[in-house]
Amino acid sequence: MLLAGFTLRAQTVETDYSHPRSVIVGGVRIDGNRYFNENQILQSAGLSKGIEVTIPGEELTGVVRRLMAQRYFEDVAVEIDSLNARRDTAWFKIVVRERPRVSRWNYTGVKAGEKKDLQERLALRAGREYSEYVKNTAIDIIKRYYKEKGFQKVEVGVKEERDSVVRSAIRVTFDVNRGSKVKIKKINFSGNNEDVSEYKLAKNMKDTHAATWYNFFKSKKFKEKEYQTDRKTVLDAFNEAGYRDARLVKDSVYFVDDKHLGIDMDFDQGRKYYYRNITWTGNSVYPSEALNRILQIKKGDVYDVVTLEKRLHGGGKEGDYDISKLYRDNGYLFFNVTPVEVNIQNDSVDVELRISEGKPARLNEIVINGNDLTNERVVRRQVMTRPGYLFSQSDFERSIREIASMGQFDAEAIMGAGGYSIIPNQLNNTVDIVYNVTEKPSSQLELSGGWGGNTFVLTAGVSFNNFSTRRFFDKKAWRPVPLGDAQNLSFRFQTNGRYYTSLSASFMEPWLLGKKPMSLSLSGYYSKMTDSYLAIGILSTDKMFEVFGFNAGLGSRLKWPDNYFVLYNNLSWQTYKLTNWTNSYFAFNDGISHNLSYTLSLTRNSTDQQIYPRTGSEFSASVQLTPPYSLFRKYTYKNGQKVNVASWKDVNYDATYVDESGASQKEWTSAKRYKWIEYHKWKFNGTVYTKLVGDLVLMTRAQFGFLGYYNRNWGYSPFENFQVGGDGMSGYLTYGAEIVSLRGYSDYSLTPRKTTPYSQSGESYAGNLYDKFTVELRYPVVLQPQSTIFVLAFLEGGNCWSDIREFSPFQIKRSAGVGVRIFLPMIGLLGVDWGYGFDDATNGKSQFHFVLGQQF
Repeated sequence: MLLAGFTLRAQTVETDYSHPRSVIVGGVRIDGNRYFNENQILQSAGLSKGIEVTIPGEELTGVVRRLMAQRYFEDVAVEIDSLNARRDTAWFKIVVRERPRVSRWNYTGVKAGEKKDLQERLALRAGREYSEYVKNTAIDIIKRYYKEKGFQKVEVGVKEERDSVVRSAIRVTFDVNRGSKVKIKKINFSGNNEDVSEYKLAKNMKDTHAATWYNFFKSKKFKEKEYQTDRKTVLDAFNEAGYRDARLVKDSVYFVDDKHLGIDMDFDQGRKYYYRNITWTGNSVYPSEALNRILQIKKGDVYDVVTLEKRLHGGGKEGDYDISKLYRDNGYLFFNVTPVEVNIQNDSVDVELRISEGKPARLNEIVINGNDLTNERVVRRQVMTRPGYLFSQSDFERSIREIASMGQFDAEAIMGAGGYSIIPNQLNNTVDIVYNVTEKPSSQLELSGGWGGNTFVLTAGVSFNNFSTRRFFDKKAWRPVPLGDAQNLSFRFQTNGRYYTSLSASFMEPWLLGKKPMSLSLSGYYSKMTDSYLAIGILSTDKMFEVFGFNAGLGSRLKWPDNYFVLYNNLSWQTYKLTNWTNSYFAFNDGISHNLSYTLSLTRNSTDQQIYPRTGSEFSASVQLTPPYSLFRKYTYKNGQKVNVASWKDVNYDATYVDESGASQKEWTSAKRYKWIEYHKWKFNGTVYTKLVGDLVLMTRAQFGFLGYYNRNWGYSPFENFQVGGDGMSGYLTYGAEIVSLRGYSDYSLTPRKTTPYSQSGESYAGNLYDKFTVELRYPVVLQPQSTIFVLAFLEGGNCWSDIREFSPFQIKRSAGVGVRIFLPMIGLLGVDWGYGFDDATNGKSQFHFVLGQQF
């Protein structure tokens, strides 16, 4: 019976086990079950009334085997309960002993966050059965979890105790001793020569890094699974140098001390090989000469199989072209190329590149999934893959980028492996593409405070970045406002109490009439600033600066030089009203000025996403023009009276006369001279994002601005100049000047001042020309739809001049520092920077700059 593999007990029934015989099952009953009902056990046992079994025999052995395989029982026995008179029918009893149930799973030695992670990984629930298999599996998962975190000496103990409250239940406690975190101290390479340096070998190990300077931003934790992969990828360094036969002879991982590991790797480098003959077969669409121009490998080059693979199938640097993309951009989705070594002689290798072109594939179904809020047509107009078009790899990649940069969806999700699916059908030469988008909160509620312009400014605003005017009259859509068409509607209010108030509203439609990539933008604003003070308990408001304004713009995407370019046209009107405004911000204290201008700007944006771009660039160049009023003027003032002159050149705006009281007066008062301001304003901004290692990004930026005049006699405009220095927060100077940040210096401190006859203070800001250069190293801490957090270190330099004749582009004020940015969808970008200005002892040195609810 022991050999039979099951237990058969016959208590009052005598059975001759030495002579197996067949019986009919008269019935079966279950004994010992508590959690499982009888029918469940009988169904799993496979022993039912009416079947014929042999005693002893394989049928009853199978009953025990099947029930034990469920892992719900500690012991299973089959007993003969009784036999009939003729002894050809038997009644059986299956006796089971169920495994104990766990009433509670406990953890000791773990942190609260770790406990949550472990519970998700283990998926252990109260009431499940407990076995050695469950225990050992849990211990293995816990150990692997901590080893991934660098705790290579983690120990896990298990304590089991009977539950005094719940019958037949136990409590299980996992006692975790993490030990010290273990990092890789050194990796020793041997067997390599000068062609393959230790740096190249270390660089090819993607997830296993020693504590060296070039691995400063990389994790030094040892991960067994990743190390096994790196044991293979490290050989790519030899393959790139032509050593196709290189192999890892032996390696060892050992403890240097309680907190550090060492790794020794010994290689057999083999001989170095070179390309001899490279031939193409199977290519009919493109001639071999065209393919060789992309391959860029010729006879005598080092036999670099890694670069060969990148030139054939991609995977190289951003923007590099490859053979596969050449074909796939022209519809050949089913294209394949296989390099074959056809001959190896001494150190020379002949390679035949065998191409299977297939037939061009056309797009069939384009599916958008996950757009629960945003209308599907809004997403479809962004993608460049359309049903019936030939498949194009470049169009597909551009479509992913356009969706990521919309702002309505999680950019990290759409750009990841699960963000899209390409489903080819080679039978009919078609392909379906599925875009899996993930909606994220895009509207922003801004409640913030910030220090700018030597005052604390409170801001309240709301921005609906997915507004829908089309659903405006749909009552069901007002939850709280109609959304879904990617339009932008925003309202903003700023104040610091009695000194400053600002109101603004704007609307932007990215696709005018919904058919062409032409944007329409409208905005209006009003701001008021007072130099209020208390005198004898009365609040004085006799000093005031007010601005009224309106903007209307049209932008259209261009097809040449490429479709990353957008041309914007903007018409704006502003009115500045100054009442006894004696501060030295502007060139005069009293009067009204009107500003009617047209702006033409050309931009190109190829970044991969908005919030944390890793690759691509942003360039913009613009010119803002007002009518040259002074060039049409053929009159002046003499002794306060208007007189005609022959030409605008004869007008002297600085002329004076003596009035009846004997006082000297300006012929051209500020109200006359600056009623309509005139200028031409030129700006350039160029930003490049370069992914260095992983998510470490280098951002470089250059900026330039110039405010010019049409008529030297009339001079520079009293408004629209540049004020450089500080955090770039406009504070209460929202309009009238352009604020340019330069961290490490106090607000506006780098802006020159010039004397003016119209101001009581005798001077005003005169920043008519500036340049600025920034190098910023960024690294993300959190990249999630709910929040994006990254840290940065920067080098910055810039300066500001009052006249172009004084311009010296590299005579800059330098600074350096660090900072952090936090982007929350409902609020916007928050941040703080610390900068140190090196070149201005008065306004530089250590400075903190805060950004709350504002991007810059």
